[in-house]
Amino acid sequence: MNIENIEAFVYVNHYGSFNKAAEVLYLSQPSVTARIQTLERELDCRLFDRLGKQILLTEKGKQFLPYAQQILQTMQKGRLHLQERGSRPHELRIGSTVSVSNYLIPDLLPKLKQQYPQLSFKLTTAPTDELVKKVLDRELDIAFVRKLAHPSVQSYPFYEDPIKLYVYEGHPFAAVGKVSIQEIRYQSLLFFECGSLDWQRLHRVFEQLEHSPDILLHADNSETAKKLVMQKAGICFLPGLCVREEVSQGRLIPIEIEETKGISLQTNLIALTGENEEFIEALLPKNNVSFYSI
Repeated sequence: MNIENIEAFVYVNHYGSFNKAAEVLYLSQPSVTARIQTLERELDCRLFDRLGKQILLTEKGKQFLPYAQQILQTMQKGRLHLQERGSRPHELRIGSTVSVSNYLIPDLLPKLKQQYPQLSFKLTTAPTDELVKKVLDRELDIAFVRKLAHPSVQSYPFYEDPIKLYVYEGHPFAAVGKVSIQEIRYQSLLFFECGSLDWQRLHRVFEQLEHSPDILLHADNSETAKKLVMQKAGICFLPGLCVREEVSQGRLIPIEIEETKGISLQTNLIALTGENEEFIEALLPKNNVSFYSI
């Protein structure tokens, strides 16, 4: 039984799409289809059903999936043990999103250096999709990314950053500290969005309003959005990490809104399955205490 056919099966199930699995595996869609068909002939059963555009596992496929996943994990671990690693690497290649690079890495790296004084570090800042690809291609050892699931990657929750509405000093909301979501429709709103799925919850809150907020500007950079708020161009929903200094100085004021309570951005720490476990272990919070605390 060909391991590549099993890999194609696991990836098609994970992404729910032959096209997406082909893209991730750097194959053509017909090649992935051929691999699945070969595996089905070897197993003498159908593994997937099509329901319109949706691809679903058959009962036989559901039964085979945990074994296929275990085969892939065992192969990867075996490959790692056969590699000549020698001693601990001299360089740790770390990837991170822009927000992590700006607000977490400056605190995290010095503490990591204390624990591993013999290591040098190489930092790459990029969007989550690009960082995941670099980890899969072994161009990065570990990466801090938005919440995700991938069959070849270990992913651990690392940091949760609450999203709140922030206003400038002297804004009418600053005096009360708490407003209803309906009240923001009368305000000039700056909207920062980093492309994460976490922002969909905020969109859904807006969709429930009878009248949409007056969005003056869409920004893809939190620093730009933050500075515009301080220039009194409008108010903005922002992750707490990027405004902690301004909040401590009283230049920005967080406003509680019941309908958006609990919305946050989750940062995960990822690495290839079975690799760099020592560094993962060192970085993950222990007893609710991590390298970084706000």
